[in-house]
Amino acid sequence: MSEPAAELSTTKADFAYLRVKELILSGALLPGSVIAQAQLARDIGISTTPLREALRRLKSEGLVELDAHRDARVAPLAAEEARDLLELRRSLDPLAVALAAERRAKADIAAMRAAHEGLKPLPGNPAVEQLVAHRRFHAALYAASHNDLLIQTLDGLWDKADRYRRLALEVERGQAARDRKAAEHEALLEYVIAGDAESAAAVMREHIDTSLGAQAAWRLRKHHADEATTPE
Repeated sequence: MSEPAAELSTTKADFAYLRVKELILSGALLPGSVIAQAQLARDIGISTTPLREALRRLKSEGLVELDAHRDARVAPLAAEEARDLLELRRSLDPLAVALAAERRAKADIAAMRAAHEGLKPLPGNPAVEQLVAHRRFHAALYAASHNDLLIQTLDGLWDKADRYRRLALEVERGQAARDRKAAEHEALLEYVIAGDAESAAAVMREHIDTSLGAQAAWRLRKHHADEATTPE
């Protein structure tokens, strides 16, 4: 028996959503670039109808812009959004790990350890798999907080933040900076497992303040300031 038309369409739209989202987050579709919908639909192997549905969904997440004529482009990076993301994460990430230290269960500890195993600081031009591994570790920390609204909020911020991480990684980090991030990941794991909420939160604040997102916010702010002072 064939699938109902509505179910088949939903399945294709979900596939298109995941595929286009991956292309955006991987940098294959660059910030600000026009999305050639007919060509993209052919490349993905679907019609333009489920693709447009996927683009509307991505617009709701702030990853795509659509105009009145259905033209689409990847949302550009913005200094204001980078700042907003950083301000939110400075508050919410320390809260999440503090709660995780108070509430973690045995299953949470196992999940955090598994996510941390083999985790390395992001290199320049990271593969999607490397971004996923980085996200998996932080998601395991968030999950241990057992605060569903907080987990959902942080998860929703992550995709937006990944694009700014890529911007920051255009400038290669030195080994000392990479080693510091690895040490912070290790400390976060140890403090949460030990139930030390105060230390976990302190490490996370440092982790965010020196993060790739913070570096991207600084670069975009500086670029905006330079443009404002450049004579016409």
